[in-house]
Amino acid sequence: QVQLVESGGGLVQPGGSLRLSCAASGRGFRIDAMGWYRQAPGKERELVAAITNSGTTNYKDPMKGRFTISRDNAKNTVYLQMNSLKPEDTAVYYCNARTSLWTGISWSMSFDSWGQGTQVTVSS
Repeated sequence: QVQLVESGGGLVQPGGSLRLSCAASGRGFRIDAMGWYRQAPGKERELVAAITNSGTTNYKDPMKGRFTISRDNAKNTVYLQMNSLKPEDTAVYYCNARTSLWTGISWSMSFDSWGQGTQVTVSS
């Protein structure tokens, strides 16, 4: 199994910044793409940003220019730097990792691993 542990959420004023971190741990796993999703009350979970092993990034349009995703492959950690935060960014942010496990013979089919979520509240 793979565990994802997020940190860095909290309360921030509009225009402020936060940095989220997510570290993956376990045995016999490998991670392909990693990403951040968020879910606001009454809304569906949505992609915020994603990054591949080679560093290719993808952002949902409202986050472009304000959010930056990065990762440290050696540490199996992904980060989300959030600047110019707005009240509409308020949500629970979830870390996601596309993961495969070593079966002893080969790598398994990939599957999604999720963190427990961290609350981000943007309010004055």
